Amino acid sequence: MNRTRKRRLLWIAGSVVVVLAAVYVAGFIMTGLRMPANASIGAVDVGGLSPGDARKKLSAELKPDIDKPVVLTYDNNKYPVKPEEVGLALDARASVNKAGGGHSWNPADMVGLFFGDQHTDVVNTVDQEKITKTVASIADSVDVEPIEPQITFPEAKPKARKPKDGHEVQQADAVKAVRSAYLNTDEPVALPVEDVAPEIGADGLKGAMKSIAKPAMSGPVTIKADGKQVKLPVAAYAPALTIKPVDGAMQAQINADDLKEPLHSATSGFGKKAVDASFKIEGGKPVVVPGKPGMGLPPKEMAKKLLPAITENGKKRSVKVKTKVVKPEFTTKDAKKLGIKEKVSEFSTYFPYAEYRNVNQSRAAELIDGTVLKPGETFSFNDTVGERTEARGFTSGTVINGGVFRDEMGGGVSQVATTTYNAAFFAGLTDVEHHPHAFYLDRYPVGREATIYFGNLDLRFKNPTDHGVLITASVRNSSPGNRGEMRVQMWSTKVWEIKASKSSRRNHRAPGTQYDSTDRCVPQGPIPGFDIDIHRTFLRGGKVVKRETDTAHYRAADHVICGEKPGKKKKKND
Repeated sequence: MNRTRKRRLLWIAGSVVVVLAAVYVAGFIMTGLRMPANASIGAVDVGGLSPGDARKKLSAELKPDIDKPVVLTYDNNKYPVKPEEVGLALDARASVNKAGGGHSWNPADMVGLFFGDQHTDVVNTVDQEKITKTVASIADSVDVEPIEPQITFPEAKPKARKPKDGHEVQQADAVKAVRSAYLNTDEPVALPVEDVAPEIGADGLKGAMKSIAKPAMSGPVTIKADGKQVKLPVAAYAPALTIKPVDGAMQAQINADDLKEPLHSATSGFGKKAVDASFKIEGGKPVVVPGKPGMGLPPKEMAKKLLPAITENGKKRSVKVKTKVVKPEFTTKDAKKLGIKEKVSEFSTYFPYAEYRNVNQSRAAELIDGTVLKPGETFSFNDTVGERTEARGFTSGTVINGGVFRDEMGGGVSQVATTTYNAAFFAGLTDVEHHPHAFYLDRYPVGREATIYFGNLDLRFKNPTDHGVLITASVRNSSPGNRGEMRVQMWSTKVWEIKASKSSRRNHRAPGTQYDSTDRCVPQGPIPGFDIDIHRTFLRGGKVVKRETDTAHYRAADHVICGEKPGKKKKKND
Protein backbone atom coordinates (compact mmCIF):
# COMPACT_ATOMS: atom_id res chain seq x y z
CA MET A 1 0.00 0.00 0.00
CA ASN A 2 1.43 3.40 -1.01
CA ARG A 3 1.78 6.22 1.46
CA THR A 4 -0.98 8.41 -0.14
CA ARG A 5 -3.59 5.65 0.13
CA LYS A 6 -2.60 4.93 3.69
CA ARG A 7 -3.09 8.58 4.65
CA ARG A 8 -6.52 8.60 2.99
CA LEU A 9 -7.64 5.56 4.96
CA LEU A 10 -6.42 7.08 8.21
CA TRP A 11 -8.28 10.31 7.39
CA ILE A 12 -11.50 8.41 6.67
CA ALA A 13 -11.19 6.38 9.88
CA GLY A 14 -10.57 9.54 11.86
CA SER A 15 -13.56 11.22 10.29
CA VAL A 16 -15.78 8.26 11.16
CA VAL A 17 -14.59 8.37 14.79
CA VAL A 18 -15.27 12.10 14.95
CA VAL A 19 -18.74 11.63 13.49
CA LEU A 20 -19.54 8.75 15.85
CA ALA A 21 -18.26 10.76 18.79
CA ALA A 22 -20.41 13.70 17.71
CA VAL A 23 -23.44 11.40 17.42
CA TYR A 24 -22.66 9.87 20.84
CA VAL A 25 -22.40 13.32 22.44
CA ALA A 26 -25.58 14.37 20.68
CA GLY A 27 -27.28 11.22 22.01
CA PHE A 28 -26.15 12.08 25.52
CA ILE A 29 -27.60 15.58 25.17
CA MET A 30 -30.84 14.24 23.66
CA THR A 31 -31.42 11.84 26.56
CA GLY A 32 -31.75 14.85 28.79
CA LEU A 33 -34.06 16.75 26.44
CA ARG A 34 -36.88 14.25 25.77
CA MET A 35 -38.32 11.06 27.20
CA PRO A 36 -37.87 7.76 25.36
CA ALA A 37 -40.43 6.79 22.78
CA ASN A 38 -43.39 4.84 24.22
CA ALA A 39 -42.22 5.50 27.79
CA SER A 40 -44.67 5.14 30.65
CA ILE A 41 -44.37 5.66 34.41
CA GLY A 42 -46.87 3.58 36.28
CA ALA A 43 -50.02 4.00 34.17
CA VAL A 44 -49.01 7.43 32.81
CA ASP A 45 -47.80 7.71 29.20
CA VAL A 46 -44.88 10.18 28.99
CA GLY A 47 -43.35 9.02 25.70
CA GLY A 48 -41.56 11.76 23.73
CA LEU A 49 -42.25 14.52 26.26
CA SER A 50 -39.60 16.77 27.69
CA PRO A 51 -38.60 15.78 31.24
CA GLY A 52 -40.29 18.94 32.55
CA ASP A 53 -43.55 18.18 30.75
CA ALA A 54 -43.31 14.55 31.87
CA ARG A 55 -43.07 15.65 35.50
CA LYS A 56 -46.07 17.94 35.11
CA LYS A 57 -48.17 15.26 33.42
CA LEU A 58 -47.18 12.65 35.98
CA SER A 59 -48.12 14.93 38.90
CA ALA A 60 -51.42 15.94 37.28
CA GLU A 61 -52.61 12.45 36.36
CA LEU A 62 -51.58 10.89 39.67
CA LYS A 63 -53.08 13.68 41.78
CA PRO A 64 -56.43 11.85 42.32
CA ASP A 65 -54.51 8.83 43.68
CA ILE A 66 -52.10 10.71 45.95
CA ASP A 67 -54.25 10.18 49.08
CA LYS A 68 -55.44 6.64 48.34
CA PRO A 69 -54.27 4.16 50.99
CA VAL A 70 -52.21 1.11 50.17
CA VAL A 71 -54.25 -1.85 51.38
CA LEU A 72 -52.35 -4.78 52.87
CA THR A 73 -54.30 -8.02 53.22
CA TYR A 74 -53.91 -11.15 55.32
CA ASP A 75 -56.36 -13.88 56.24
CA ASN A 76 -59.36 -11.99 54.81
CA ASN A 77 -58.47 -8.88 56.84
CA LYS A 78 -57.48 -5.54 55.36
CA TYR A 79 -54.92 -3.12 56.81
CA PRO A 80 -55.02 0.24 55.01
CA VAL A 81 -51.82 2.31 55.15
CA LYS A 82 -52.67 5.99 54.67
CA PRO A 83 -50.01 7.96 52.74
CA GLU A 84 -50.27 11.07 54.95
CA GLU A 85 -49.68 8.98 58.10
CA VAL A 86 -46.42 7.46 56.86
CA GLY A 87 -45.08 10.32 54.71
CA LEU A 88 -45.65 8.62 51.34
CA ALA A 89 -45.39 11.12 48.48
CA LEU A 90 -44.73 11.14 44.75
CA ASP A 91 -41.15 11.93 43.74
CA ALA A 92 -41.84 13.17 40.21
CA ARG A 93 -38.23 14.13 39.43
CA ALA A 94 -36.81 10.76 40.49
CA SER A 95 -39.62 8.95 38.63
CA VAL A 96 -38.88 10.81 35.38
CA ASN A 97 -35.13 10.33 35.73
CA LYS A 98 -35.59 6.60 36.31
CA ALA A 99 -37.75 6.40 33.18
CA GLY A 100 -35.02 7.98 31.03
CA GLY A 101 -35.57 11.65 31.62
CA GLY A 102 -31.94 12.35 32.52
CA HIS A 103 -28.71 12.44 30.55
CA SER A 104 -27.20 9.02 29.91
CA TRP A 105 -24.05 7.68 28.16
CA ASN A 106 -25.73 4.27 27.74
CA PRO A 107 -26.26 3.59 23.98
CA ALA A 108 -29.39 1.56 24.82
CA ASP A 109 -30.95 4.66 26.40
CA MET A 110 -30.13 6.65 23.29
CA VAL A 111 -31.75 4.05 21.03
CA GLY A 112 -34.71 4.00 23.38
CA LEU A 113 -35.43 7.63 22.54
CA PHE A 114 -36.84 6.43 19.20
CA PHE A 115 -37.57 2.69 19.41
CA GLY A 116 -39.14 0.19 21.80
CA ASP A 117 -41.41 0.33 24.85
CA GLN A 118 -40.14 1.35 28.26
CA HIS A 119 -42.15 1.01 31.47
CA THR A 120 -40.98 1.96 34.94
CA ASP A 121 -42.70 2.19 38.31
CA VAL A 122 -43.45 5.44 40.09
CA VAL A 123 -40.73 6.46 42.54
CA ASN A 124 -41.93 7.72 45.93
CA THR A 125 -40.52 9.10 49.15
CA VAL A 126 -41.49 7.99 52.66
CA ASP A 127 -40.87 8.83 56.28
CA GLN A 128 -38.96 5.69 57.23
CA GLU A 129 -39.61 6.03 60.96
CA LYS A 130 -43.36 6.49 60.52
CA ILE A 131 -43.84 3.64 58.05
CA THR A 132 -41.75 1.33 60.22
CA LYS A 133 -43.97 2.09 63.24
CA THR A 134 -47.15 1.61 61.20
CA VAL A 135 -46.04 -1.76 59.87
CA ALA A 136 -44.93 -2.79 63.36
CA SER A 137 -48.40 -1.90 64.65
CA ILE A 138 -50.01 -4.08 61.98
CA ALA A 139 -47.61 -6.88 62.85
CA ASP A 140 -48.71 -6.68 66.49
CA SER A 141 -52.24 -7.65 65.47
CA VAL A 142 -51.19 -10.33 62.96
CA ASP A 143 -48.21 -12.03 64.57
CA VAL A 144 -48.94 -15.23 66.47
CA GLU A 145 -46.24 -16.67 68.69
CA PRO A 146 -45.52 -20.36 68.14
CA ILE A 147 -46.89 -22.60 70.85
CA GLU A 148 -44.11 -24.48 72.57
CA PRO A 149 -44.70 -28.01 73.81
CA GLN A 150 -45.40 -28.35 77.49
CA ILE A 151 -46.30 -31.14 79.87
CA THR A 152 -48.32 -30.45 83.00
CA PHE A 153 -49.75 -32.91 85.50
CA PRO A 154 -53.39 -32.23 86.39
CA GLU A 155 -54.71 -35.05 88.58
CA ALA A 156 -51.14 -36.45 88.71
CA LYS A 157 -51.28 -37.56 85.06
CA PRO A 158 -49.12 -36.20 82.20
CA LYS A 159 -51.00 -33.83 79.94
CA ALA A 160 -49.13 -32.80 76.80
CA ARG A 161 -49.64 -29.57 74.92
CA LYS A 162 -48.54 -30.14 71.34
CA PRO A 163 -46.23 -27.65 69.62
CA LYS A 164 -47.79 -25.48 66.95
CA ASP A 165 -46.32 -23.14 64.37
CA GLY A 166 -46.87 -19.42 64.74
CA HIS A 167 -46.37 -16.76 62.11
CA GLU A 168 -44.94 -13.28 61.89
CA VAL A 169 -44.99 -10.37 59.49
CA GLN A 170 -41.74 -9.82 57.60
CA GLN A 171 -41.73 -6.14 58.46
CA ALA A 172 -38.88 -4.98 56.19
CA ASP A 173 -40.54 -6.74 53.23
CA ALA A 174 -43.89 -5.20 54.16
CA VAL A 175 -42.37 -1.71 54.06
CA LYS A 176 -40.96 -2.46 50.61
CA ALA A 177 -44.32 -3.82 49.46
CA VAL A 178 -46.12 -0.62 50.53
CA ARG A 179 -43.61 1.55 48.68
CA SER A 180 -43.76 -0.64 45.57
CA ALA A 181 -47.56 -0.50 45.50
CA TYR A 182 -48.07 3.21 46.17
CA LEU A 183 -49.22 4.96 42.96
CA ASN A 184 -48.27 1.86 40.95
CA THR A 185 -51.31 -0.35 41.57
CA ASP A 186 -54.82 -0.12 42.96
CA GLU A 187 -54.87 -3.80 43.88
CA PRO A 188 -54.55 -4.96 47.51
CA VAL A 189 -51.10 -6.21 48.45
CA ALA A 190 -50.54 -9.49 50.28
CA LEU A 191 -48.90 -8.87 53.63
CA PRO A 192 -45.63 -10.87 53.68
CA VAL A 193 -46.04 -13.38 56.50
CA GLU A 194 -43.87 -16.40 57.29
CA ASP A 195 -44.42 -19.36 59.59
CA VAL A 196 -42.37 -19.52 62.79
CA ALA A 197 -41.61 -22.96 64.15
CA PRO A 198 -41.55 -23.63 67.90
CA GLU A 199 -38.17 -24.17 69.54
CA ILE A 200 -39.00 -27.81 70.27
CA GLY A 201 -40.99 -30.01 67.90
CA ALA A 202 -43.15 -33.12 68.26
CA ASP A 203 -40.14 -35.44 68.59
CA GLY A 204 -38.81 -33.43 71.54
CA LEU A 205 -42.20 -33.61 73.24
CA LYS A 206 -42.40 -37.36 72.67
CA GLY A 207 -38.92 -37.86 74.11
CA ALA A 208 -39.71 -35.77 77.21
CA MET A 209 -42.90 -37.71 77.81
CA LYS A 210 -40.94 -40.97 77.79
CA SER A 211 -37.77 -39.91 79.66
CA ILE A 212 -39.18 -37.41 82.19
CA ALA A 213 -42.98 -37.34 82.48
CA LYS A 214 -43.74 -41.04 82.84
CA PRO A 215 -40.91 -41.76 85.32
CA ALA A 216 -41.91 -38.68 87.35
CA MET A 217 -45.42 -40.09 87.86
CA SER A 218 -44.29 -43.67 88.48
CA GLY A 219 -44.47 -43.54 92.28
CA PRO A 220 -43.78 -41.61 95.50
CA VAL A 221 -40.41 -40.17 96.48
CA THR A 222 -39.00 -41.09 99.87
CA ILE A 223 -38.12 -38.08 102.04
CA LYS A 224 -35.52 -38.77 104.75
CA ALA A 225 -35.01 -36.17 107.49
CA ASP A 226 -33.96 -36.22 111.14
CA GLY A 227 -34.01 -40.01 111.37
CA LYS A 228 -37.53 -40.18 109.98
CA GLN A 229 -38.79 -40.88 106.52
CA VAL A 230 -42.04 -40.32 104.72
CA LYS A 231 -43.35 -41.16 101.29
CA LEU A 232 -44.07 -37.99 99.34
CA PRO A 233 -46.95 -38.93 97.02
CA VAL A 234 -46.91 -38.02 93.36
CA ALA A 235 -50.01 -35.88 93.94
CA ALA A 236 -48.00 -33.65 96.32
CA TYR A 237 -45.50 -32.45 93.71
CA ALA A 238 -47.40 -33.04 90.45
CA PRO A 239 -49.22 -29.64 90.52
CA ALA A 240 -45.86 -27.88 90.91
CA LEU A 241 -44.15 -29.84 88.10
CA THR A 242 -43.90 -28.54 84.54
CA ILE A 243 -41.82 -29.79 81.62
CA LYS A 244 -41.09 -27.16 79.00
CA PRO A 245 -38.31 -25.87 76.72
CA VAL A 246 -35.27 -24.37 78.45
CA ASP A 247 -32.15 -23.53 76.41
CA GLY A 248 -33.28 -25.66 73.48
CA ALA A 249 -34.26 -28.79 75.41
CA MET A 250 -37.29 -30.04 77.34
CA GLN A 251 -36.53 -29.73 81.05
CA ALA A 252 -38.47 -30.36 84.25
CA GLN A 253 -39.10 -27.49 86.65
CA ILE A 254 -40.72 -27.52 90.10
CA ASN A 255 -42.24 -24.27 91.30
CA ALA A 256 -41.39 -23.84 94.99
CA ASP A 257 -44.46 -21.66 95.63
CA ASP A 258 -46.80 -24.31 94.21
CA LEU A 259 -44.95 -27.02 96.12
CA LYS A 260 -45.17 -25.26 99.49
CA GLU A 261 -48.73 -26.22 100.52
CA PRO A 262 -48.83 -29.87 99.40
CA LEU A 263 -45.29 -30.45 100.69
CA HIS A 264 -46.22 -29.27 104.17
CA SER A 265 -49.45 -31.30 104.15
CA ALA A 266 -47.60 -34.47 103.13
CA THR A 267 -44.70 -33.96 105.58
CA SER A 268 -46.49 -32.36 108.53
CA GLY A 269 -44.71 -34.71 110.90
CA PHE A 270 -41.48 -32.86 110.21
CA GLY A 271 -42.57 -29.55 111.69
CA LYS A 272 -44.78 -26.51 111.58
CA LYS A 273 -45.59 -24.43 108.52
CA ALA A 274 -44.17 -20.89 108.17
CA VAL A 275 -46.77 -18.22 107.44
CA ASP A 276 -45.92 -15.32 105.14
CA ALA A 277 -46.89 -11.78 106.04
CA SER A 278 -49.92 -10.60 104.12
CA PHE A 279 -52.38 -7.74 103.83
CA LYS A 280 -56.05 -7.34 104.58
CA ILE A 281 -58.36 -4.42 103.94
CA GLU A 282 -59.90 -2.89 107.06
CA GLY A 283 -61.96 0.28 107.01
CA GLY A 284 -60.97 0.93 103.41
CA LYS A 285 -57.24 0.77 104.23
CA PRO A 286 -54.61 -1.98 103.72
CA VAL A 287 -53.31 -3.45 107.00
CA VAL A 288 -50.28 -5.74 107.43
CA VAL A 289 -50.99 -9.22 108.83
CA PRO A 290 -47.71 -10.35 110.50
CA GLY A 291 -45.86 -13.43 109.27
CA LYS A 292 -44.82 -16.36 111.48
CA PRO A 293 -41.74 -18.65 111.32
CA GLY A 294 -42.14 -22.42 111.14
CA MET A 295 -40.11 -25.64 111.20
CA GLY A 296 -39.88 -28.10 108.35
CA LEU A 297 -38.60 -28.68 104.83
CA PRO A 298 -37.66 -25.51 102.93
CA PRO A 299 -39.71 -25.51 99.69
CA LYS A 300 -36.93 -24.03 97.52
CA GLU A 301 -34.38 -26.60 98.66
CA MET A 302 -36.89 -29.42 98.27
CA ALA A 303 -37.84 -28.28 94.77
CA LYS A 304 -34.17 -28.39 93.77
CA LYS A 305 -33.51 -31.82 95.31
CA LEU A 306 -36.70 -33.43 94.01
CA LEU A 307 -35.91 -32.76 90.35
CA PRO A 308 -33.21 -35.42 89.87
CA ALA A 309 -35.02 -37.89 92.16
CA ILE A 310 -38.37 -38.03 90.34
CA THR A 311 -36.85 -39.76 87.28
CA GLU A 312 -34.96 -42.39 89.34
CA ASN A 313 -35.98 -45.88 90.43
CA GLY A 314 -35.62 -47.92 93.61
CA LYS A 315 -33.40 -46.56 96.40
CA LYS A 316 -32.28 -43.64 94.24
CA ARG A 317 -35.85 -42.36 94.24
CA SER A 318 -35.28 -40.58 97.54
CA VAL A 319 -34.15 -37.25 98.99
CA LYS A 320 -32.10 -36.61 102.14
CA VAL A 321 -32.68 -33.28 103.86
CA LYS A 322 -32.62 -31.69 107.29
CA THR A 323 -35.51 -29.88 108.89
CA LYS A 324 -34.81 -26.22 109.46
CA VAL A 325 -36.41 -23.17 110.91
CA VAL A 326 -38.37 -21.97 107.96
CA LYS A 327 -38.68 -18.21 107.90
CA PRO A 328 -41.55 -16.62 106.08
CA GLU A 329 -40.46 -15.84 102.54
CA PHE A 330 -42.30 -12.54 102.95
CA THR A 331 -41.74 -11.11 106.43
CA THR A 332 -43.65 -8.49 108.41
CA LYS A 333 -40.71 -6.14 107.95
CA ASP A 334 -40.79 -6.72 104.18
CA ALA A 335 -44.49 -5.90 104.09
CA LYS A 336 -44.16 -2.66 106.05
CA LYS A 337 -41.33 -1.42 103.80
CA LEU A 338 -43.50 -1.58 100.69
CA GLY A 339 -45.52 1.54 101.43
CA ILE A 340 -48.87 -0.05 100.61
CA LYS A 341 -51.19 2.41 102.28
CA GLU A 342 -53.99 3.58 99.96
CA LYS A 343 -56.15 2.63 97.01
CA VAL A 344 -54.56 3.88 93.78
CA SER A 345 -57.04 2.45 91.26
CA GLU A 346 -60.03 0.20 90.84
CA PHE A 347 -62.04 -1.07 87.92
CA SER A 348 -65.22 -3.05 87.43
CA THR A 349 -66.73 -4.83 84.45
CA TYR A 350 -70.13 -6.51 84.23
CA PHE A 351 -71.31 -9.75 82.67
CA PRO A 352 -74.59 -11.45 81.79
CA TYR A 353 -75.82 -14.48 83.66
CA ALA A 354 -74.06 -17.77 82.97
CA GLU A 355 -73.10 -20.20 85.70
CA TYR A 356 -69.76 -20.99 84.06
CA ARG A 357 -68.88 -17.28 84.33
CA ASN A 358 -69.64 -17.29 88.04
CA VAL A 359 -67.44 -20.35 88.57
CA ASN A 360 -64.48 -19.40 86.38
CA GLN A 361 -64.31 -15.72 87.24
CA SER A 362 -64.67 -16.38 90.96
CA ARG A 363 -61.88 -18.97 90.85
CA ALA A 364 -59.52 -16.71 88.87
CA ALA A 365 -60.28 -13.79 91.22
CA GLU A 366 -59.55 -16.01 94.22
CA LEU A 367 -56.11 -16.89 92.81
CA ILE A 368 -55.25 -13.24 92.04
CA ASP A 369 -56.61 -11.77 95.28
CA GLY A 370 -53.84 -10.80 97.67
CA THR A 371 -51.04 -10.78 95.07
CA VAL A 372 -48.24 -8.39 96.01
CA LEU A 373 -45.96 -6.86 93.38
CA LYS A 374 -42.68 -5.58 94.76
CA PRO A 375 -40.89 -2.67 93.03
CA GLY A 376 -39.65 -3.84 89.63
CA GLU A 377 -41.63 -7.10 89.68
CA THR A 378 -43.81 -8.21 86.76
CA PHE A 379 -47.27 -9.72 87.18
CA SER A 380 -48.17 -12.62 84.87
CA PHE A 381 -51.83 -13.65 84.66
CA ASN A 382 -51.01 -17.15 83.45
CA ASP A 383 -48.38 -17.71 86.14
CA THR A 384 -50.72 -16.44 88.87
CA VAL A 385 -53.96 -18.11 87.79
CA GLY A 386 -52.34 -21.18 86.24
CA GLU A 387 -53.79 -23.51 83.66
CA ARG A 388 -57.57 -23.47 83.57
CA THR A 389 -58.37 -27.12 84.32
CA GLU A 390 -61.13 -28.94 86.17
CA ALA A 391 -58.61 -30.06 88.80
CA ARG A 392 -57.81 -26.41 89.52
CA GLY A 393 -61.46 -25.48 90.00
CA PHE A 394 -62.47 -24.30 86.51
CA THR A 395 -65.23 -25.43 84.21
CA SER A 396 -65.95 -25.19 80.49
CA GLY A 397 -67.50 -22.12 78.90
CA THR A 398 -67.45 -19.92 75.82
CA VAL A 399 -64.12 -18.58 74.54
CA ILE A 400 -62.96 -16.91 71.32
CA ASN A 401 -60.75 -19.27 69.32
CA GLY A 402 -59.82 -18.76 65.68
CA GLY A 403 -62.12 -15.77 65.36
CA VAL A 404 -65.26 -17.63 66.45
CA PHE A 405 -66.86 -18.65 69.74
CA ARG A 406 -66.01 -22.12 71.05
CA ASP A 407 -66.78 -24.06 74.21
CA GLU A 408 -63.52 -24.67 76.13
CA MET A 409 -62.20 -24.87 79.69
CA GLY A 410 -61.94 -21.52 81.46
CA GLY A 411 -64.47 -19.62 79.37
CA GLY A 412 -65.10 -16.15 80.81
CA VAL A 413 -61.67 -15.77 82.42
CA SER A 414 -60.76 -13.10 79.86
CA GLN A 415 -63.17 -10.83 81.71
CA VAL A 416 -60.94 -11.14 84.77
CA ALA A 417 -57.90 -10.32 82.60
CA THR A 418 -59.65 -7.27 81.11
CA THR A 419 -60.66 -5.96 84.53
CA THR A 420 -57.15 -6.53 85.90
CA TYR A 421 -55.62 -4.82 82.86
CA ASN A 422 -57.75 -1.71 83.38
CA ALA A 423 -56.95 -1.54 87.10
CA ALA A 424 -53.24 -1.73 86.20
CA PHE A 425 -53.76 0.87 83.44
CA PHE A 426 -55.20 3.42 85.89
CA ALA A 427 -52.59 2.56 88.54
CA GLY A 428 -49.90 3.64 86.06
CA LEU A 429 -48.27 0.20 85.90
CA THR A 430 -46.12 -0.57 82.86
CA ASP A 431 -47.80 -2.59 80.11
CA VAL A 432 -45.48 -5.49 79.27
CA GLU A 433 -47.91 -7.71 77.35
CA HIS A 434 -51.59 -7.58 76.57
CA HIS A 435 -53.71 -8.72 73.65
CA PRO A 436 -57.10 -7.27 72.74
CA HIS A 437 -59.74 -9.79 71.71
CA ALA A 438 -59.79 -10.74 68.03
CA PHE A 439 -63.01 -8.76 67.69
CA TYR A 440 -64.66 -6.16 69.89
CA LEU A 441 -67.11 -7.17 72.62
CA ASP A 442 -69.16 -4.18 73.74
CA ARG A 443 -69.26 -5.17 77.43
CA TYR A 444 -65.57 -4.15 77.60
CA PRO A 445 -64.03 -0.65 77.29
CA VAL A 446 -63.17 -0.24 73.62
CA GLY A 447 -59.43 -0.62 73.03
CA ARG A 448 -58.78 -1.29 76.73
CA GLU A 449 -59.31 -4.99 77.12
CA ALA A 450 -57.22 -8.13 77.26
CA THR A 451 -57.66 -11.75 76.31
CA ILE A 452 -55.52 -14.62 77.55
CA TYR A 453 -54.89 -18.22 76.45
CA PHE A 454 -52.75 -20.43 78.63
CA GLY A 455 -49.34 -21.13 77.11
CA ASN A 456 -49.82 -18.61 74.30
CA LEU A 457 -51.41 -15.27 75.24
CA ASP A 458 -50.66 -13.67 78.60
CA LEU A 459 -51.39 -10.43 80.46
CA ARG A 460 -48.24 -9.01 82.05
CA PHE A 461 -47.52 -5.65 83.67
CA LYS A 462 -44.59 -4.34 85.69
CA ASN A 463 -44.50 -2.25 88.87
CA PRO A 464 -42.24 0.71 87.93
CA THR A 465 -42.60 2.52 91.28
CA ASP A 466 -40.58 2.47 94.50
CA HIS A 467 -43.59 1.09 96.37
CA GLY A 468 -45.28 -2.29 96.50
CA VAL A 469 -48.64 -2.92 94.86
CA LEU A 470 -51.34 -5.09 96.46
CA ILE A 471 -53.94 -6.52 94.06
CA THR A 472 -57.37 -7.45 95.40
CA ALA A 473 -60.00 -9.11 93.22
CA SER A 474 -63.61 -10.12 93.83
CA VAL A 475 -66.72 -11.21 91.95
CA ARG A 476 -70.40 -10.56 92.61
CA ASN A 477 -72.07 -13.50 90.94
CA SER A 478 -74.69 -13.09 88.25
CA SER A 479 -78.13 -14.63 88.52
CA PRO A 480 -81.12 -14.91 86.17
CA GLY A 481 -82.17 -11.34 85.47
CA ASN A 482 -79.15 -9.81 87.26
CA ARG A 483 -75.74 -9.23 85.77
CA GLY A 484 -72.56 -10.03 87.67
CA GLU A 485 -69.71 -7.70 88.57
CA MET A 486 -65.95 -8.35 88.34
CA ARG A 487 -63.85 -5.89 90.41
CA VAL A 488 -60.09 -5.43 90.77
CA GLN A 489 -58.43 -2.89 93.07
CA MET A 490 -54.80 -1.77 93.31
CA TRP A 491 -53.32 -0.53 96.63
CA SER A 492 -49.99 1.28 96.97
CA THR A 493 -48.70 4.84 97.42
CA LYS A 494 -50.22 7.09 94.79
CA VAL A 495 -47.63 8.42 92.33
CA TRP A 496 -49.71 9.67 89.37
CA GLU A 497 -53.13 10.72 88.26
CA ILE A 498 -54.02 8.76 85.11
CA LYS A 499 -56.37 9.98 82.41
CA ALA A 500 -57.52 7.94 79.41
CA SER A 501 -58.71 9.15 76.02
CA LYS A 502 -59.28 7.57 72.62
CA SER A 503 -59.29 8.37 68.93
CA SER A 504 -62.24 7.86 66.64
CA ARG A 505 -62.66 4.43 65.06
CA ARG A 506 -61.04 4.02 61.65
CA ASN A 507 -60.18 1.45 58.98
CA HIS A 508 -63.59 -0.16 59.30
CA ARG A 509 -63.80 -3.81 58.24
CA ALA A 510 -67.01 -5.54 57.22
CA PRO A 511 -67.89 -9.04 58.51
CA GLY A 512 -68.75 -11.98 56.28
CA THR A 513 -70.81 -15.11 56.79
CA GLN A 514 -69.63 -18.64 57.51
CA TYR A 515 -71.38 -21.93 58.17
CA ASP A 516 -70.15 -24.38 60.80
CA SER A 517 -71.49 -27.92 60.80
CA THR A 518 -69.28 -29.18 63.66
CA ASP A 519 -70.66 -30.09 67.08
CA ARG A 520 -68.51 -27.30 68.60
CA CYS A 521 -70.34 -24.54 66.74
CA VAL A 522 -71.58 -21.54 68.70
CA PRO A 523 -73.76 -19.18 66.64
CA GLN A 524 -72.72 -15.54 66.59
CA GLY A 525 -73.94 -12.34 65.02
CA PRO A 526 -71.75 -10.24 62.72
CA ILE A 527 -69.42 -7.70 64.37
CA PRO A 528 -67.62 -5.00 62.31
CA GLY A 529 -63.87 -4.58 62.70
CA PHE A 530 -61.91 -1.35 63.13
CA ASP A 531 -58.76 0.25 64.53
CA ILE A 532 -58.62 2.65 67.47
CA ASP A 533 -55.90 4.47 69.43
CA ILE A 534 -55.96 4.55 73.24
CA HIS A 535 -54.04 7.35 74.96
CA ARG A 536 -52.83 7.20 78.57
CA THR A 537 -51.72 10.48 80.16
CA PHE A 538 -49.69 10.56 83.40
CA LEU A 539 -50.10 13.66 85.57
CA ARG A 540 -48.34 14.69 88.75
CA GLY A 541 -49.43 17.80 90.60
CA GLY A 542 -51.75 18.61 87.72
CA LYS A 543 -48.88 18.67 85.19
CA VAL A 544 -48.42 16.17 82.37
CA VAL A 545 -45.44 13.88 83.02
CA LYS A 546 -45.75 11.64 79.96
CA ARG A 547 -48.19 10.24 77.40
CA GLU A 548 -48.53 6.78 75.90
CA THR A 549 -50.50 5.55 72.89
CA ASP A 550 -51.55 2.00 72.13
CA THR A 551 -53.45 0.90 69.01
CA ALA A 552 -56.03 -1.88 69.07
CA HIS A 553 -56.80 -3.69 65.81
CA TYR A 554 -60.15 -5.48 65.81
CA ARG A 555 -60.97 -7.97 63.09
CA ALA A 556 -64.46 -8.26 61.71
CA ALA A 557 -66.31 -11.22 63.25
CA ASP A 558 -68.25 -13.23 60.73
CA HIS A 559 -71.90 -14.10 61.10
CA VAL A 560 -71.60 -17.77 62.14
CA ILE A 561 -74.52 -20.02 61.31
CA CYS A 562 -74.51 -23.54 62.72
CA GLY A 563 -75.24 -26.13 60.06
CA GLU A 564 -74.52 -26.88 56.45
CA LYS A 565 -74.39 -24.06 53.92
CA PRO A 566 -77.63 -23.93 51.90
CA GLY A 567 -77.26 -25.69 48.57
CA LYS A 568 -74.22 -27.71 49.68
CA LYS A 569 -74.60 -31.32 48.64
CA LYS A 570 -73.97 -33.97 51.24
CA LYS A 571 -71.52 -36.71 50.33
CA LYS A 572 -73.14 -40.08 49.69
CA ASN A 573 -71.81 -43.14 51.43
CA ASP A 574 -70.18 -45.71 49.14
